[in-house]
Amino acid sequence: MTEEGGTVGDALTIEEIGGELGHRATLVQFSSAFCQPCRATRRILTDVAEMVDGVASVEVDAESRLDLVRRLAITQTPTVFVLDAEGRVVRRASGQPRKVDVIAALGEAIR
Repeated sequence: MTEEGGTVGDALTIEEIGGELGHRATLVQFSSAFCQPCRATRRILTDVAEMVDGVASVEVDAESRLDLVRRLAITQTPTVFVLDAEGRVVRRASGQPRKVDVIAALGEAIR
């Protein structure tokens, strides 16, 4: 996952993402209804969350959360955020990630 944008260090709340934070880390995916790579990304993030204890995966519909999309400067879907246990953004990337890159990014969040 390559980092982009200037949101690393920002925090996202349960209310903003509409799901529970993992007690070790959270993978947050911003998606849109007709995004083909979003489906594959959802599978990758779900697989990783199931493999790593204490990691949650949450999907946010970008179209219904335009306020958050603007605040986070999301310009395409899928966009994935890796959050630490407190909800702080550790990494972010746009496009479909590789599973190995998601796992590596989690390593930064879980330290």
